[in-house]
Amino acid sequence: MAFNFGATAGAGAANPTGAFGGFGTTTTTAGPAFSFSAPTNTGTSGLFGAAQNKGFGFGTSFGTGTGTGFGSGLGTGLGFGGFGTQQQQTTLGSGLFSQPAQTPAQSNQLINTASALSAPTLLGDERDAILAKWNQLQAFWGTGKGYFNNNIAPVEFTQENPFCRFKAVGYSLMPNNKDEDGLVVLVFNRKEIDIRSQQQQLVESLHKILGGNQTLTVNVEGVKTMPDDQTEVIIYVVERSPNGTSRRVPATTLYAHFEQANIKSSLQQLGVSLSMARTELSPAQVKQLLQNPPAGVDPIIWEQAKVDNPDPDKLIPVPMVGFKELLRRLKVQDQMTKQHQTRLDIISEDISELQKNQTTTMAKIAQYKRKLMALSHRTLQVLIKQEIQRKSGYAIQADEEQLRVQLDTIQCELNAPTQFKGRLNELMSQIRMQNHFGAVRAEERYYIDADLLREIKQHLKQQQEGLSHLISIIKDDLEDIKLIEHGLNESIPIRGGVFS
Repeated sequence: MAFNFGATAGAGAANPTGAFGGFGTTTTTAGPAFSFSAPTNTGTSGLFGAAQNKGFGFGTSFGTGTGTGFGSGLGTGLGFGGFGTQQQQTTLGSGLFSQPAQTPAQSNQLINTASALSAPTLLGDERDAILAKWNQLQAFWGTGKGYFNNNIAPVEFTQENPFCRFKAVGYSLMPNNKDEDGLVVLVFNRKEIDIRSQQQQLVESLHKILGGNQTLTVNVEGVKTMPDDQTEVIIYVVERSPNGTSRRVPATTLYAHFEQANIKSSLQQLGVSLSMARTELSPAQVKQLLQNPPAGVDPIIWEQAKVDNPDPDKLIPVPMVGFKELLRRLKVQDQMTKQHQTRLDIISEDISELQKNQTTTMAKIAQYKRKLMALSHRTLQVLIKQEIQRKSGYAIQADEEQLRVQLDTIQCELNAPTQFKGRLNELMSQIRMQNHFGAVRAEERYYIDADLLREIKQHLKQQQEGLSHLISIIKDDLEDIKLIEHGLNESIPIRGGVFS
């Protein structure tokens, strides 16, 4: 089956099919080109013309970087409706970071939930108490419906309700990328090998989705495998101006363009399941996030999670609701562990290769040193012969005569019986004699391992303790024998007197 990212259908444009249906053959909806240099305020088709939501959203702020604890990064969008199941984007004025007044519907929901858990009036007898316990069990589990009144619809229990017990808090790594870096994450429902094999077609398709503007260049920052046969692709767009300068398109601007309805549908046809801007959080956003516990999380647990944060500057607490979220983070952690192990294997192979190269280099250096020494000797011999031929027929000069006298003096000193040569000969003879006698009376030397030596010491210690105990027993027996002998010696004279 051919790898198919899908084709972006344009208005009235034909899309030819081929072995790879999507990259390279994608046509986009006719409209104004994607431009960063000519902002307009008419309509929503231009990038700057569309109203940009610059509020803080979990799906656009947290990346999928390496995390600690159960997962790596805040995953695929941190909506408080499931944390990783869908992407949410809320402004700073409302929603996530504000404390809006409860609406009447919310108040009725709380009243109905309390009635279903504590005092249902569905049957009007003792069975209502059993129904209340059943509703409590469903609320703890986070699923089912709670019936409590014949005239009111039942309460729908979800895992986000405050009574659900299957909740925990983990920690994820906060992204540290600037908005100027322009990094946007695209999650594809494809394997990494397929993405890498068709990376050029992917870049061309994204360029067509951006309008095919020649001043824009799509670049791939990195490709990483994710669980469930998904792949994370990090891209950035470079805009080149007519004067030759270039800059990266900000991440929030590029993400806002990808979130437009027509562009988002085109990305979905390419196989994109999620897009988010990888930008860091401001201190005010982090503070506001930590101050407000997520929906369904007990404030005491949230405060304890903030206290137990191992690195508040880099990690942020993340609620985990339900086994599905826990399994997702576990898969991400396993995937990151595999990537780390793969990187360690690559580093180990590189170290082994470098060690081999070092050994080869050292051998070559030694070989070149020997060759240099041989060439130096040959060069010296050639110079000697050349000098002899050059000086042949000439009388010995004064400086040569002086040099010859010095050499003769040195030779005489070396050959003197009590000087260097004689001492060297004496040392050599002594070394030969020692080697001879050492070979005749070779004494074996044993080396004991440290662990074995420790065991021997322990064994000897036990033997010593046993001997000490035996000696004490023998001493006690000797004392008893002496006492017996003393008693016998006292009884013998008495018997002698009786028989006499």
